[in-house]
Amino acid sequence: MKLKSIKQTIIPFASAMLFYGCGTTAPILSTPIENIDKIPTKFSELTPTEKQTWGHLDLVKDTIPGMSVNKAYKEIIKANKGLTTIVAVMDSGIDIDHEDLDDVIWVNKGEIPNNGKDDDNNGYIDDVNGWNFLGEGYNEQLEITRILAKGDTNAPNYEKAKTTYESQRQLLERNLERTNQTITLLVASDKAISKHLGKKEYTQYDVNAIKTTDQALLQHKGIITQIFGFGIGTVTETLDAIKGQTKSINDRLNYHLGKNFKGRKTGDNPDNLNQKFYGNANVKPSLKTESHGTHVAGIIASERNNGKGVNGVANNVQIMPIRVVPDGDEYDKDVALGIRYAADNGAKIINMSFGKDFSPHNDWVRDAIVYAESKDVLIVNAAGNDSKNIDFEPSFPDDTFNGTEVANNVITVGSLDAKYGSNLVSDFSNYGKANVDVFAPGGAIYSTFPENEYQTIGGTSMAAPATAGVAALIRSFYPKLKASEVKQIILDSGVSIPTKVVVGGDPNNVSAFQELSKSGKMVNAYNALLLAEKRAKK
Repeated sequence: MKLKSIKQTIIPFASAMLFYGCGTTAPILSTPIENIDKIPTKFSELTPTEKQTWGHLDLVKDTIPGMSVNKAYKEIIKANKGLTTIVAVMDSGIDIDHEDLDDVIWVNKGEIPNNGKDDDNNGYIDDVNGWNFLGEGYNEQLEITRILAKGDTNAPNYEKAKTTYESQRQLLERNLERTNQTITLLVASDKAISKHLGKKEYTQYDVNAIKTTDQALLQHKGIITQIFGFGIGTVTETLDAIKGQTKSINDRLNYHLGKNFKGRKTGDNPDNLNQKFYGNANVKPSLKTESHGTHVAGIIASERNNGKGVNGVANNVQIMPIRVVPDGDEYDKDVALGIRYAADNGAKIINMSFGKDFSPHNDWVRDAIVYAESKDVLIVNAAGNDSKNIDFEPSFPDDTFNGTEVANNVITVGSLDAKYGSNLVSDFSNYGKANVDVFAPGGAIYSTFPENEYQTIGGTSMAAPATAGVAALIRSFYPKLKASEVKQIILDSGVSIPTKVVVGGDPNNVSAFQELSKSGKMVNAYNALLLAEKRAKK
C-alpha cells in the first residue's frame, strides 16, 4: 500500500537543539524519514531478545513499532539522570523486594518504620513505601454483582447490570461444563493409552507408533495426539493446565459473581467516602499469583543496565505502590482516595492499569482527578481490553462528564502489538477517537513478576506504564513543564501512521489508525524528548 510521506510525523523536529537540563551542551540532531514506504515490515518471527525488548525498539531501525526508547537513550539521554520523579502505581500489590525493583521503590522519609505512629501526620500509619487500601482482602466481587446484591431495583444501571451478570454467569457455566468434560475424556484416554503401552509416562512418538484396529483405542489415540499437538507438554501437564482453568472459572463464579460473597476486610463502608484511613501499610502481593502490579512497575522502572531481567523505560524514578486492585473489580472509593494519597505525598505521575464497565461512585473518582490536576499530577490510564469503542461504551475510571473532560491531566492509552502493518493494534484493545488519547506497546510485554521472576503478558495495562515511563522521562529532565503540557507533548510527538488496521481482531472491521484515538498516533520517547526541549525553551 502506498503511504504518504511522514517527514513531519516520525521525527518532526529537524533542527539542532540542546538537551535542556541534562548537563550537556552537545547538540541533538534529528534526521526525518522521507517516506514510510521505505520501512520494510518485519514478517519473520521476533528473536528472543526482540520479544523481550520490542517496546523499546525503533520502527525505522528495527522495523518494529516500539517507542524508540533505546534510540532516546543512545542519542539524547546518554548517561544523564535528570531529577528523580515519583510515579505512583495504583494496582495490585507490588513485590518491593524484587531484584529489579528494590532500588527504585519510594520511601516516605517522614515516616519512622513500624513504630505504630503517623509520624508525618498524613493520616496513614507507617506508610513507609505507600499504602494498601485493600487491607487483608484480595478476592472480590465484580461491580455488577455488588449492584445486584444490594437489591435496589431502582438503582441506576440495575437492569443493565442484571443482564450483564446473567450473560457472564451463563458463559462461565458453559465453559465449566466443557472443561469438566474435557478432563473426563482426557483422563479416560490417558488411562487407556497407558494400559496399552504398559507404562504411565509416554511420548508423542510412542502414541504415533500405536497400530490397532480397536476403534475405542483409536479414539483415545486421537485425543492424546491432539493433546500433544497443543504443545503444552505431557498429558499430565496438560491436565494440570485444564484443571487450573477449571479452578479459575469456579473462582469467578464463587467470588466475582457470588452475590453472597463478602471480600472486603477493611471494616469501612465502601459507599461512605467520609470513612478514611482504613487498610494498612503492607503494599506487597498477598499471593505470588497477585502479579499484575509488579509487572506494571517493572515496565516503568526496572533498574536499567544492572544485568538482570529487563530495563524500565525511565532511568530515575521512584515507584510509590498503592494497592487498590483486588482479584475482581476495584472500589471507586479506594481509587478516589488512592489518587488523593498519591497527589498529597509527592507523586508527579499516577499509573492506573485497571478498569470496569460500571462505576456507581465515578463522581468521587472524577473529583479526585480534578484534585490531582490542582497538584500538577499527570494520570496515565489504561483504555481497557474489551475490543470496544469507549466513545459509546464507557470504561471506568474516566475523566469525562456528559461528554466533556473534567480535567486536562489524564492520558488514556490503547495497546499495540509488535506487528507493524494492518495488525498493529492489539485485538483486545479498546479505542475511541474522543476518549482514547494515544497508543503504545502493550501486546506480549516482558517484565518483572513476584519473587525475582519475569514473564510476558499483554494488555492495555502494559501500554499505560510504557507511556507513564515516557512521561517520567519528560518530567525528570524538564521539571518546569506542567502535567497538561507533558500530556500534550506525548500526544503531539507521537508517530502518525497513515494506514488502515484491523480493529478488535475482526478482519471485517478495518479503520484508519488515525481514527482510533484523539491524537491518531503511537507514543515515541525520542520524539517526546525533542519536543519537550523545544517547548521548555519557550
